[in-house]
Amino acid sequence: MNITDAVLGPALARGQENDAAILSTGGTVTFGQLAERVNRAGNVFTAAGIGRGERVLLLVTDRPEFFYIYLGLLKIGAVPVALNLRLSAGDIAFTIDDAACTGFVLEAQFADLFTEAAAMAASKPAAFSVDAPMDGYGHIPALMDAASTELASVLSAPDDPGFWMYSSGTTGKPKGVVHCQRTALDAKHMLGQLMEVGPGDRVFASSKLFFAFSLAHVMIATLNLGAAAILYPDWPDAEAVGDIVETYRPTILLSVPTFYRNMLRDGVAKGDGFKDVRYYLSAGEKLPRTLFDAWQDATGRPVLEGIGATETCFLFLANRPDRMSPGTCGVPTPGTEVKILAQDGGPEIAPGEAGVLWVRMGCVAQGYWNLEQRSAAVFKDGWYCTNDMFSIDEGGFYEYQGRADDMLKISGQWVSPAEIEERVLANPLVDEAAVVGVPNEDGLIRLALFMVAPGAGADTVQFEKELQDDLCENLSIYKCPRRMFYLDEMPLTATGKLQRFALRDIAINSDLGAA
Repeated sequence: MNITDAVLGPALARGQENDAAILSTGGTVTFGQLAERVNRAGNVFTAAGIGRGERVLLLVTDRPEFFYIYLGLLKIGAVPVALNLRLSAGDIAFTIDDAACTGFVLEAQFADLFTEAAAMAASKPAAFSVDAPMDGYGHIPALMDAASTELASVLSAPDDPGFWMYSSGTTGKPKGVVHCQRTALDAKHMLGQLMEVGPGDRVFASSKLFFAFSLAHVMIATLNLGAAAILYPDWPDAEAVGDIVETYRPTILLSVPTFYRNMLRDGVAKGDGFKDVRYYLSAGEKLPRTLFDAWQDATGRPVLEGIGATETCFLFLANRPDRMSPGTCGVPTPGTEVKILAQDGGPEIAPGEAGVLWVRMGCVAQGYWNLEQRSAAVFKDGWYCTNDMFSIDEGGFYEYQGRADDMLKISGQWVSPAEIEERVLANPLVDEAAVVGVPNEDGLIRLALFMVAPGAGADTVQFEKELQDDLCENLSIYKCPRRMFYLDEMPLTATGKLQRFALRDIAINSDLGAA
């Protein structure tokens, strides 16, 4: 098989050559044009000596050329690796050497960053520019113009490497996640089977293509189903998403809770285009019930919450149009097996109890590159340990309890920060919330609450009293934070993950120990 054939083949076989595959500020690209440009790009890299199994890193925004290059590399059996556009030069240098890449594709705006990274890296990949001509770089537009539109696919076994993604945790160096050719075979499950996406649909995600959520659902699944992908090159804000919705009228919109909250706050969600979206999908962080209700009130449509991982590419749990429970992550997606085990890896836990979720599906990654011990710990017999804590409610819906390594033992009982955070976020004055455990002077763990709460105003004493009263009324007393902190923004990694260790440092350096 070949991933590019799996992605583009169905639409071409249906005679969709003249249907829109990409919609962007640069215009419309049809499936026929996309197939030709993918072939041209593949021929460019073949002529440059890049072949089967060789890694090529991409530092490219969400633009049509991303698809040409990514799918062109896959068609010749090479391994594309899209990088986070906000990586530091040091992290880029690390990935260059870790992947031992032979090619590096970038936009001119990242040339200085690449030069700095390349000077630190031992590997010296051939460099290509996707837009402006630059000395020492292969100029992809000119090379594509001169390349043939004919290209035979390099065939591979389903378990052969297809593409990589780098997953950065809250600490440590990025991990290369090796996805196989067969990952593309799961493309139709979420969007196709559950949302009935097909020709004529238009799909947009506020998340960038280097995120698994967007790459899997906007590029792989959308094209596989014959729908059109809407691309926006810049980092969008709520206003930009509003403009995109009004201009391109997506029928499917993928975003994260923070974005949904911002679009409500800024009044963007009241636009006419939002009422035409058939389905909204949310992942990346927990969707509070209050936000679900507010969005449905504003648009008349629910937000379907789900959860996935870089290691699975696609969502493994999701609410469905015909089966949803707001405040939960839904049920297993089609083709997904799940089990919840005790934190120590023991037997499956009883319904209602919290444990670690393991998933098995066709798109589970092969493992982490050059990290055999870590791979062996989380990838076993086709199963992947998500390290996410879940319980199952009486209706069979999966309730997120936080990360296994975030669980805290307070007064001898396990506490889920996610449960407390959700209650805090029920307060309309709070935009973001995070709970961490911090040792006091006696070495006992106590809870600290961090908030982005611009609505709290200057009278934080009254705000905190009302919030504490609400928490103590709705949660067990040992789940109520001892101290509250206010931040302008949460500390995040380049991939948007919360850095709880940074919050702990803030609390430890305060007078929390005396509380």
